[in-house]
Amino acid sequence: MTLQEKFEVLDKKNAEALLGGGQVRIDAQHKRHKLTARERIDLLLDAGTFEEIGKFVMHRCKDFGMEKEHYLGDGVITGYGKVNGRLVYVFSQDFTVFGGSLSESYAEKICKIMDLAMKNGAPVIGLNDSGGARIQEGVVSLAGYADIFYKNVMASGVIPQISAIMGPCAGGAVYSPAMTDFVLMVENTSYMFVTGPNVVKTVTHEEVSSEDLGGASAHSSKSGVTHFSCTNEAECIEYIKNLLGFMPQNCEEEAPVLPYESTGNELRPILNTLIPDNPNQPYDMREVVYQLVDKGDEGFVEVHKNYAENIIVGFARIGGRSIGIVGNQPSVLAGVLDNNSSKKAARFVRFCDCFNIPLLVLVDVPGFLPGTDQEWNGIINNGSKLLYAFCEATVPRVTVITRKAYGGAYDVMNSKHIGADLNYAWPAAEIAVMGAQGAAEIIFKKEISEAENPAEKLKEKVDEYTQKFATPYRAAHRGYIDEVIMPEETRKKLMSAFEMLENKVATLPRKKHGNIQL
Repeated sequence: MTLQEKFEVLDKKNAEALLGGGQVRIDAQHKRHKLTARERIDLLLDAGTFEEIGKFVMHRCKDFGMEKEHYLGDGVITGYGKVNGRLVYVFSQDFTVFGGSLSESYAEKICKIMDLAMKNGAPVIGLNDSGGARIQEGVVSLAGYADIFYKNVMASGVIPQISAIMGPCAGGAVYSPAMTDFVLMVENTSYMFVTGPNVVKTVTHEEVSSEDLGGASAHSSKSGVTHFSCTNEAECIEYIKNLLGFMPQNCEEEAPVLPYESTGNELRPILNTLIPDNPNQPYDMREVVYQLVDKGDEGFVEVHKNYAENIIVGFARIGGRSIGIVGNQPSVLAGVLDNNSSKKAARFVRFCDCFNIPLLVLVDVPGFLPGTDQEWNGIINNGSKLLYAFCEATVPRVTVITRKAYGGAYDVMNSKHIGADLNYAWPAAEIAVMGAQGAAEIIFKKEISEAENPAEKLKEKVDEYTQKFATPYRAAHRGYIDEVIMPEETRKKLMSAFEMLENKVATLPRKKHGNIQL
């Protein structure tokens, strides 16, 4: 064979690899309103930066006629490239090859990419579209999944890991995405579940569709498995790009800082009027966030938007600095902490701490949600997860109490006592064990019951308690609040605070790892 003929063989193999499972299956993928594995990579990465690894890998199975059917790449495309000029590693599962099912070779390709990402300190992005383990390979394919799970855990907290679910993801396949930092799903074309509708029907006699059981809507609002529900694949990939912009390449780097030019006036007078005079009247904490961050409402990328809506978490920039924001949401359940909101916020806080992203905590919390449902489902354990997450976080941490901060929830929401660096309060803040009415009814119970006019006496005692305790000043006198500030000054104060804290160094006691209440 001449040299030219060898070149032609390479060209032919490259062309074959690009076709995946063939044009017919590519057309079928498009008919399902889904992109191919390579089209997804092209959308994600900067043009011309993708370098493929393992393009000619093939499976090794010789059972059930598999020795007669081979496809170059074996159902997953792996490699590296750049997103907005920054290195990332990517694997994209190809549903046109054996339904994207995972084989031994396929798993090895993914593990190789993850190893490279760990060695070079760059994020891994997985684009998932797979029918699960390749049945013809039996336990070998199951071993491949376990190898990937192990890599996920080793990479956790070292490099960011993002999973996009763009098709089926069932059985053991769901655990790899679940162990990554962020999960995105596409509405109507993706689903995740451990056992499918047929098994559910057999075991529990429930009739349920794949979408209702494990679709994007179910997992973004009910289970909390997915952080972002996207209307289509292009939107999903844009979310990934946006997310990457807020996080460093790895745990050794600092969060990105973008150039920022101040207008010279960082006051936000609208904040002075956002809090209602009536302490029981709700307002939207997002409106506070929009006034504090760069670019207003367009500058806040909310995470887990549809899950546990009584707390909001997400990324933004303040003075160009990447910041993670956690805030109680008074417009949903009065902003109480409950099982789901505690887990949601704890997970987000731990991610930010893993990757050196400073934390801003906005507090308006009347306490923990009471009730048998909460107690029996572990509010003690779940509430402690958020407490634990804040206590172990060593990143810069700033708290602003906008209104209520009652009881144990005051402690949990990044109080000075659990390591917050700076704590501010607005003048209307109420920092107390409980609301004035409840406190007065307990403290002055005898006086009220013996009074000629109990209702009038109660009002008098409520006012007395409010003046003494339901203010930010008792806490400020003790140094628990560093400064009581006008709401309009908050953005200016935060810009100064995070700049001051940018070189913060804090270390945890030497240990193998803590034992968080899971």
